[in-house]
Amino acid sequence: MSATGGTADGKTPDGTTGGAATGGAATGGARDAEAVSRFVEAFAAQLVDAGMQRMAARVFAALLASDTGAMTSAELGEQLRVSPAAVSGAVRYLSQVHMVSREREPGSRRERYRVHSDQWYEALTNRDAVLKRWEHTLRDGVSSLGSESPGGRRLVETLAFFEYLEGELTVLMERWRVHRAETFGD
Repeated sequence: MSATGGTADGKTPDGTTGGAATGGAATGGARDAEAVSRFVEAFAAQLVDAGMQRMAARVFAALLASDTGAMTSAELGEQLRVSPAAVSGAVRYLSQVHMVSREREPGSRRERYRVHSDQWYEALTNRDAVLKRWEHTLRDGVSSLGSESPGGRRLVETLAFFEYLEGELTVLMERWRVHRAETFGD
């Protein structure tokens, strides 16, 4: 069975292509497994182009495209045709960057990996700690190199950029929370 409740060829156990009850579209229409796979691979390729690890990008895109937003390692492995070890490494990375979370299935040792509707917000706002560490290190670098040396001037400008970005991200994330609440009622 795949994450959409069907087999690797996109069929459900009864031989159909599935509907809402088997992971199909929320509108009750059939879910085209090939179209979903094409989306997952296309979006993953764009994430890779932006710097994300390939397997992490594929796992993230598969979770994002799933109706529930949650899948087990076995479901991800079957859909993506990869080993459980590959899924585990990808989930470890995605968890570290706050793009997915792990949750236990009640009464089971199996974990489900979940992408939340606010994953972009969480991923960006958790960058605040990273920006602060970079700013601290850049300040140390400016002290070491001197602010008037060529390298020191580059560090001063880089530091100013990260300080600016940090302030703008705070304002932007607040605006997004308001917009999200107005648009989606969350």
